[in-house]
Amino acid sequence: MTRRFLFVLGSSRSDGNTELLARRAAEQLPEGVEQQWIDLAAHPLPDFEDLRHDSDHVRPTRGNVALLLDATLAATDIVIVSPLYWYSVSAHVKRYLDYWSGWLRTPDVDFKATMAGRTLWGVTALAHEEQEVADPLVGTLSNSAAYMKMRFGGVLLGNGSKPGDVLGDAEALARAKTFFAQDAPLARFPYETD
Repeated sequence: MTRRFLFVLGSSRSDGNTELLARRAAEQLPEGVEQQWIDLAAHPLPDFEDLRHDSDHVRPTRGNVALLLDATLAATDIVIVSPLYWYSVSAHVKRYLDYWSGWLRTPDVDFKATMAGRTLWGVTALAHEEQEVADPLVGTLSNSAAYMKMRFGGVLLGNGSKPGDVLGDAEALARAKTFFAQDAPLARFPYETD
């Protein structure tokens, strides 16, 4: 399968530090690798309604939910581009991930089996110098990938608060050059052992 990257932008600010860092990493992808960028602020999802145990699920055919479902299913690589908001993913991203729960039960989608083996990545910018504060965000993405039997490429971390600050983070920009070239192992829950 030809690689196709879906970049899910979860910031409340366009062209913010996290997006700038993600675009620097995406510039390094080989020519011919498809990229789709969807800004969740420009394509908002309605509040997620948990209907897991209802029987009348239908596949969305229009609107932002359909756009994101189709883009997610078409991607070999999903990149969550979320600033660190209160030590985790943004509300936009959390809502998108909540929709995965509904898609698990959408007829004729076979969402979990389709996503198995694909790769989940993350990109975030944070204002702290201590990168450990991003551990909850990393855990959210890693555990989501483990549940879906996906590969997890890790999270590219950059430092920045004011717009454009991340472009001064030489270490993050250096990591961005090889971030998507690394092998992504099968995600595992922390309690799983070899």
